[in-house]
Amino acid sequence: MEYGSRGYGESIYGQVDGPTPEELTPNLMSYLPFYYDERTMQSAQSALATEMGRLKWDIRNIMDQFFVDTATWGLDDWDQFLGRDPDRLKNYLNRREETKARLRGFGTTTVEMIQRVAAAFSGGEVTVLEYPAEFRFVVKFVGTRGVPPNMAELTNLIEMIKPAHLVFSYAYTFLVWQEAAAYTWTNASRMSWNEYRNIEIRG
Repeated sequence: MEYGSRGYGESIYGQVDGPTPEELTPNLMSYLPFYYDERTMQSAQSALATEMGRLKWDIRNIMDQFFVDTATWGLDDWDQFLGRDPDRLKNYLNRREETKARLRGFGTTTVEMIQRVAAAFSGGEVTVLEYPAEFRFVVKFVGTRGVPPNMAELTNLIEMIKPAHLVFSYAYTFLVWQEAAAYTWTNASRMSWNEYRNIEIRG
């Protein structure tokens, strides 16, 4: 069975967890009286069970595509809806986050909208500093240290939603030595690098 031009199992979408054997072929004989327990009825119920199991799974799989948080092969359709080319080299989690960020960008552009979009990419608090006289604004990442991932995608999205006459830049927050020096080697060794560079923010 195919949806559009893509078939199940022909791409990375075949990597998603599938149904269990019990879900795919339920035991319909367990719902029938004992006198149906003979060869002809068993064969008929086995064939029906396979079709019913696949139908149930297909319905659930299709319904998952209507929601960004559960979509897999349907992310291509979300990309088409948002006017972007699918990037199938990225994993589902990253594609979902980018899709949700783009959905947040629909409507009239405001400072709050840009903050929400940037926060979705960085995973932390973001402030937008406006300089109207200079026709520019600065997106400052205050809830996470360093350069967030997927900056190229964020830049493309901000370019899409911002007013055309404005330019923008980024401001990042980094861990300085005075902050790191307050931690002993024993305390620091228990942290990952991501935790260590965010110690002041996370507390």
